Amino acid sequence: MSDNAPAPAAAPVPAVPPSAEPPEPSRGETLLREMLSSSWVVTTLAIVLALVISGVLIAAADSTVQSTATYLFARPSDFFSAAWHAVTSAYVALFQGSILDTGAPTFVRAIKPLTETMTVSVPIILAGLGLGIGFRAGMFNIGAQGQIILGAVFGGYIGFAFDLPVGLHVLLAAIGAAIGGGLWAGIAGFLKARTGANEVIVTIMLNNIAVYLIGYLLTTSAFQRPGSNNPISPPIKATALYPHLLGSQFRLHAGFLVAIAATVFVWWLMDRSTIGFRFRAVGANSKAARTAGISVNTNYIWVMVIAGALAGLAGSAQVLGTEKVLSIDVAASFGFDAITVALLGRSKPLGTFLAGLLFGALRAGGFAMQARTGTPIDIVLVVQSLIVLFIAAPPLVRSVFRLSSGSSRRSTRSVKEAAA
Repeated sequence: MSDNAPAPAAAPVPAVPPSAEPPEPSRGETLLREMLSSSWVVTTLAIVLALVISGVLIAAADSTVQSTATYLFARPSDFFSAAWHAVTSAYVALFQGSILDTGAPTFVRAIKPLTETMTVSVPIILAGLGLGIGFRAGMFNIGAQGQIILGAVFGGYIGFAFDLPVGLHVLLAAIGAAIGGGLWAGIAGFLKARTGANEVIVTIMLNNIAVYLIGYLLTTSAFQRPGSNNPISPPIKATALYPHLLGSQFRLHAGFLVAIAATVFVWWLMDRSTIGFRFRAVGANSKAARTAGISVNTNYIWVMVIAGALAGLAGSAQVLGTEKVLSIDVAASFGFDAITVALLGRSKPLGTFLAGLLFGALRAGGFAMQARTGTPIDIVLVVQSLIVLFIAAPPLVRSVFRLSSGSSRRSTRSVKEAAA
């Protein structure tokens, strides 16, 4: 090559991206992450605040408090004494009706409230675990009510329509319930993945469809009890029932063990498995997850299927364990309570399990509180609603108790780092 030869052209320098930051999460993802990143202190104070406000309502509804309020300024001690007695009596009755009846004549009667709390909590825990998976994946699954119903329909039909050996029958009925709930929730996941349909609207509509569907099924010859005009199925066969854990004198059944096993499974799935990491990455920032090569739409479907399967198991706890029959009210309001439980437990397995026990105690003890003190049962609903309000608005709780938001910012930052 001569000295006068032209120099080779320089290779083009690749353009440097203006920013290495991942795409910003959507507004819904940010709101959900704010609720789930609240500290345990804020969660505990939310419960305390709800109980305090409910105590004010209990006192206001008491007739003795109302009568002493007419001469409050003449003898204020009568008013405050009556208010204190009304509130403490109601909460003592709530405790005795849900944990331990200290005035019971026998040990069996004394611990029966605790077993009722555990029994009532089973469907709430299972459905709450499913919703918690959805919340951590950034999906507002509001359809646990319908998924419980479809799980109960599938599990109940297998339970009363087939003759199978002991052990195998209850196993297949429980699996059928999980499949029913998973398929029902999978509809919402599929529609969101393929069409972008909002899962909140779809799951709410599926709840309504499920209610009317079970009402129709219980009028057909395949589901209606022979010789009865009521919308109720034949009794579940003994081979398909969850066995009692403490004998026939208690309603506590093996569904509670299923709830414990499901809690461990969800912990492993979300915190130890690759699938759970993808779910959490999608929930932290779906746009960044898609940029990193994660199939967001596929994860949407699997999140809903797994969540629905857990809600279907909640239906199996009702039809195969507690009620032993399929009826139109088999789901009660467990699906809606599960939303609160998942938020209260910050969508973590252990937190959801403990929150489910708390709501089971409120349900079991509410009737005793009404029977012993005359306190309206609606007060329990007020407590639950206030907990929802305060959990959904962590800044409100922090402002009431004058807490700094540093811990919440650190929690949010750790979520971002985990999804990076």
